[in-house]
Amino acid sequence: MIEAAIGFAAVLVLVLLRMPIAFAMGLVGMVGYMHETSFRGAISMVSRLIIDTSQDYGLSVVPLFILMGLFVNKGGIARELYQVSYAFMGHLRGGLAMATILACGGFAAICGSSLATAATMSKVAMPQMRKYGYADSLSTASIAAGGTLGILIPPSVILVIYGLLTETSIGKLFIAGIIPGMLGILFYVFAVKYTVSRNPDAGPAGERTNWVGRFGALKGVWAVLLLFFIVIGGLYGALDVWPIHLTFSPTEAAGMGAAGAFLIALFRGNLNFGAVLEVLKETAITTASLFSVLIGAWIFSNFINVAGLTEGLREVITSYDLAPWMVMALILGIYIMLGMIFESLSMLLLTVPIFFPLVVGLGFDPVWFGVVVVVVTEISLITPPVGLNVFILKNVVGDVSTATIFKGVTPFWIADIFRLALLVGIPALSLFLPSQM
Repeated sequence: MIEAAIGFAAVLVLVLLRMPIAFAMGLVGMVGYMHETSFRGAISMVSRLIIDTSQDYGLSVVPLFILMGLFVNKGGIARELYQVSYAFMGHLRGGLAMATILACGGFAAICGSSLATAATMSKVAMPQMRKYGYADSLSTASIAAGGTLGILIPPSVILVIYGLLTETSIGKLFIAGIIPGMLGILFYVFAVKYTVSRNPDAGPAGERTNWVGRFGALKGVWAVLLLFFIVIGGLYGALDVWPIHLTFSPTEAAGMGAAGAFLIALFRGNLNFGAVLEVLKETAITTASLFSVLIGAWIFSNFINVAGLTEGLREVITSYDLAPWMVMALILGIYIMLGMIFESLSMLLLTVPIFFPLVVGLGFDPVWFGVVVVVVTEISLITPPVGLNVFILKNVVGDVSTATIFKGVTPFWIADIFRLALLVGIPALSLFLPSQM
């Protein structure tokens, strides 16, 4: 156990020294495994993991969902989602910020990436909120917080990776994320209302849209509904009716989603040969980065397993007679602290191999734990000093300081803490829909 703790500390030090997380975990894992076994054993383990990962059919779901999100982005769907949300809520005080959160939730349902959601919606929503005199702190905060929904509302790349790491049903993880995702939207709307109640000038009301305009705006979201129905409906058997009789595996659902997003973007005239090449290139780069981190995480996971960290932690818990919920509270506290240093995927890959066997051994549901981990990861995306969504917005918007964004986002991550407490206290919120499968 001591060797594993030293290895974990070594990874933290290397990351703080700016070594990429994939190389930090892979290097420490290989050296540690070599120490625990032999040089030949470590080389054999690493080479086997690299080959197995590159040939794993289950992992093909990752690039397909990334491809779907990028084609969706090219299809211009984000703007139409925002226009619909604005039509129904824009006339309220803070309504444009609320509309931004709703649009982020809709875009997340067909994108699966928080960073892509935040970057895309900033280009759509920020000009409108500035037009009506919204405070930059509220405008940027609503985009940054709304963007975090991309890793929880299905399809979610983070949930896919968690499912692959832990061998948990991706289908159950997806459906388990729906209610917590809706709660996230609701809590963020409350955060906007709280902000404008304290400072009405931060979010003036926009123009009211009549019902004819509202229903007219709804025509623009047919593509979102269709794509979501094909991907999620096919995954859960909604298409298993005469004469179609189709039920998709997660990989098949991702493939259908990517194909559907391509056709939608093509139909809207937003694709040309150069745009397709750009999407394919970005998909390859993103996938290669994710796979590198995955391989590094699995190498490190093998090391901590042979070093006996999980068994050591279990012995410590037994010796101190800690209640399971107290252990869970400590784990979540560790996640929140790590979220101030690590970006979301790195934190997930570094910690899940350590905590998952312990959590399952204490009797917690793996699907519930996956949702809770993702919610904690969402919090890390908007908390200082490493709130990745905040820095994405800073790069896109440019003329707003990170301090302003962090100040504005404070009510949102506090709302996330309340949502996390609710999900931990009432596991049925995450497990009700999976239990109906």
